[in-house]
Amino acid sequence: MNPSAFLNSVPKPCVPSEPGSVRIPERSRSAKRLLQLNLPELLTLEQMIAKPNDSVHWRVEHQIPLTEEIQLPIYSVNVGNADKTNPAILFTAGMHGVERIGTQVIIGFLQALLERMEWDKNYQMLFERLSLTVVPILNPSGMYLRTRANKNGVDLNRNSPVDVPFIDRQRPHWLAGGQTMTSRLPWYRGNTDQLEPENVTLRNLVQRNLSGRPASISLDVHSGFGFYDRIWFPYAHCRTPWSCLSETMALKLLWQRSCPHHNYQFEPQSSQYLTHGDIWDYLHLEMGDDDLFLPLTLELGSWNWVRKRPSQLFRRLGLFHPMVPHRLRRAVRDHQMLLQFLLSAAASYESWLPNDHNRDSLWQSAVNLWYQDLL
Repeated sequence: MNPSAFLNSVPKPCVPSEPGSVRIPERSRSAKRLLQLNLPELLTLEQMIAKPNDSVHWRVEHQIPLTEEIQLPIYSVNVGNADKTNPAILFTAGMHGVERIGTQVIIGFLQALLERMEWDKNYQMLFERLSLTVVPILNPSGMYLRTRANKNGVDLNRNSPVDVPFIDRQRPHWLAGGQTMTSRLPWYRGNTDQLEPENVTLRNLVQRNLSGRPASISLDVHSGFGFYDRIWFPYAHCRTPWSCLSETMALKLLWQRSCPHHNYQFEPQSSQYLTHGDIWDYLHLEMGDDDLFLPLTLELGSWNWVRKRPSQLFRRLGLFHPMVPHRLRRAVRDHQMLLQFLLSAAASYESWLPNDHNRDSLWQSAVNLWYQDLL
């Protein structure tokens, strides 16, 4: 289906709460026990909401009904100056319910942010020229049920109408690239004529908070692939260089100069595999070329955790989550520098974005590095 034709069929989300008006839902004892067992990250977020902070505004973007007793809110936190003349950044995690480490990385970042907003004047000044939105748990039903998909069995990152073009040397992985046969198999795309509610929520967040900005960056945290931590950028549905390739190369070089001892592999997602329905490809294409929007994915190299502790393979979350406490703490700690860097890079976008003098050379350098097969 053509993405432009798809837009008119997207359902409207529930009306989000107004900033600062979030009320923690009242729950029965049994519901609290179930959440403590299956989704303690949600309770951690609600404990953070309960602490007043005039600089931070929480919203309920959507409610996912799970049972008669349990409604699962999708929370967002907004920090900084929302004026559209300022750049914006979006951090998300928990798109796949089994990849809990991403949510814990983002919660760790939020805990530090809330503390620093209380006393760090340099941090407060940073957010005078930056708008930040954070969604720590995009797929609360999947996290509660410990499944990759949401409660409908749909993989949220295979759900958009963007398909891999079936041309020579461009084939998605069977099943893993997205399938429409049945929700009983993994990587189910669902009805691609209609986004799942979680993706509708994400789409509306991007439109509301990132569009119309001079520059915007998003980072979506995942796990479950490879031996290296990777920073991926579009596209996932084809091996064609995307329109923001020069800006991506400029950001990569800035990161290398600022953090020369990092261990990330910066590359297009298509260099590893192709998938149908990537939501970030869709959101970037929908945004169009009028807005400078750089959607990035942090893919944690979770195979290292399995290599060091093979018994993890016999646990449901073992392939996606560090089960040893000190490795969990290290994973949360190690990625905070990247998140802080992206905040500063977004706020200071004018200092590093390409200009008329270096845009072509950055583009050519990127093609030489990532698209040798196209030369």
